[in-house]
Amino acid sequence: MGILNVTPDSFSDGGLYLEPKIAVDAGLRMIKEGADLVDVGGESTRPGAVPVSVDEELDRVIPVVEQLARHGVNISIDTMKPAVARRAILAGAILINDVSGFRNPEMIKVARDTGSYACVMHMLGEPQTMQDSPKYVDVVQEVRNYLLRQAETLLASGVSRERIWLDPGIGFGKTTEHNLDLIRNLDVLRKEGYPVMLGVSRKSFIGRLLGNENGPLSSEDRLEGTLVAQVIGQQNGAQIIRSHDVRASRRAMDMAAYLKPEPSSTSPA
Repeated sequence: MGILNVTPDSFSDGGLYLEPKIAVDAGLRMIKEGADLVDVGGESTRPGAVPVSVDEELDRVIPVVEQLARHGVNISIDTMKPAVARRAILAGAILINDVSGFRNPEMIKVARDTGSYACVMHMLGEPQTMQDSPKYVDVVQEVRNYLLRQAETLLASGVSRERIWLDPGIGFGKTTEHNLDLIRNLDVLRKEGYPVMLGVSRKSFIGRLLGNENGPLSSEDRLEGTLVAQVIGQQNGAQIIRSHDVRASRRAMDMAAYLKPEPSSTSPA
């Protein structure tokens, strides 16, 4: 999944794709580089981000969604607003990527009414407050339980099981250790039978872990750490990888697949 933020303030690529033509060209380039779908977002959800109005978010994303859809691109809409999600699906998007985890009953209705795919993400609190000393007793089990509850709510509303994805929400109300625990234990989610999405691309915990005496690495210097986290995540059960650097991520995923051990053809003694 290629990340296409049509925002002025996203943590890594804010301001790069504000013009619709530039955004559309970037989305098409992601497809050529190996993306299977493009995730269009019009509101930053970085820690401390300020919300935008429905109208402003619509103005940012709908022209891009419409034009990418005309080119046959599979599109997800990254939004917490039901009105934006509904308009984006009508404009050609096929998946709602809701970082608030479908807490809003109206968003559940949009997923049901439109027949779209629904990616349920875990976030502790809101973007403005999520990194204010996040605490868990058992982060893996608490995230798992929340995601399964939300998936059950979607199912009960009429959304079909095969259209529900789960995302542990790396960096959304988690410390570095919480993030590492979740990546190491993605199989806990995968064994529930839902596709698991992993979003670690250029996240700040990578910059902190790989930084030095001069401080954390900048978002532009986190590619190598991102690729390793993505490969390990894939090996641990993630089926959808969300990435700012599509070509590099696709090549890393493909190489990891080549190196995956072949099943043994001999029976144990």
